[in-house]
Amino acid sequence: MRIEDRSWVENALRIVEADANRSADTHLHPFPLPAEWGIDLYLKDESVHPTGSLKHRLARSLFLFGLANGDIGPRTTLVEASSGSTAVSEAYFARLIGLEFVAVMPATTSPTKIALIERYGGICRLVEHSGAVYDVAEELGAQKDWLYLDQFTNASVVTDWRGNNSIAASIFDQMALERFPVPTWVVVGAGTGGTSATIGRYCRYRRVPTRVCVVDPEGSAFFEAWRDDTRDAVGSGSRIEGIGRPRVEPSFVPAVIEHMMQIPDAASVAAVRMLDEVTGLHAGGSTGTNLVGAFRLAADMKARGEQGSIVTLLCDGGERYEGTYYDDAWVTSRGMHPDAHRACIDHFLATGVWSESV
Repeated sequence: MRIEDRSWVENALRIVEADANRSADTHLHPFPLPAEWGIDLYLKDESVHPTGSLKHRLARSLFLFGLANGDIGPRTTLVEASSGSTAVSEAYFARLIGLEFVAVMPATTSPTKIALIERYGGICRLVEHSGAVYDVAEELGAQKDWLYLDQFTNASVVTDWRGNNSIAASIFDQMALERFPVPTWVVVGAGTGGTSATIGRYCRYRRVPTRVCVVDPEGSAFFEAWRDDTRDAVGSGSRIEGIGRPRVEPSFVPAVIEHMMQIPDAASVAAVRMLDEVTGLHAGGSTGTNLVGAFRLAADMKARGEQGSIVTLLCDGGERYEGTYYDDAWVTSRGMHPDAHRACIDHFLATGVWSESV
């Protein structure tokens, strides 16, 4: 790297880190379960990041790693394979340091996310088949002065799971004064697998008994991979944006996951709508997936007479999904019928019992 390029990289690192320094930590919201249950549930609100989602953390880590590793320079064009939120955050950071950014995404990506990427100066290249995004992004990234950021391979590598303001360290710091400060469970979805890897490694490194549960939507390969101990599992693809993949991504680390659940997509829709009505927190579909998993675990704990806390994530804001998960016509057209699942959720909130047959 030339001396003048090294100077540019150092300034770019300062700019990216300054973005984090300007931002307060994300909020930890308690969810109103009856206190007498002895089970406390919290949602860590990642929608308050500057780019509105959990992926802001990942994008920052990818940029810091690429800059420090010598992969990103003043003439680099950046490219990513993304269903939306990661690309939104990457477009933001690319503009911050003055670089071009191209997002390769499925044609089914919500128009709202496409508009957000373009607002930050990114270029969107849409492909018909979701499985093709990898090859197209890799081909573009192989050009001279281009870099494929490759979130799916690098997500579990670029984040410092030992701390350094990772999401895992943030959760435990914020829980310190709560009734049950060490969570019994942390519940997350998997898109790249980087978040579950970071939290699982951190819990082992800190020697805490917290267990990691990963919730997986319909059509994703991750659950089968974990259940059957194989990385050859394939799926049809997820309808819950941001989580679930048709293949097992390199950053998915099954060994640090204690439990996995498959969650019906209609249940995710029912849960996120309930969250909006009960708390005023307006979130995307993946947050609903997280909530269903957390509710099931809470019901199991209550049935065993076990007390403790559960932490899950509010991954992004619901304003991106007004035309999808919050639109009855769209939900029905996709063959999802959330009413029965909402009855199950309401029954749990009233009794502490989870019953799919309600």
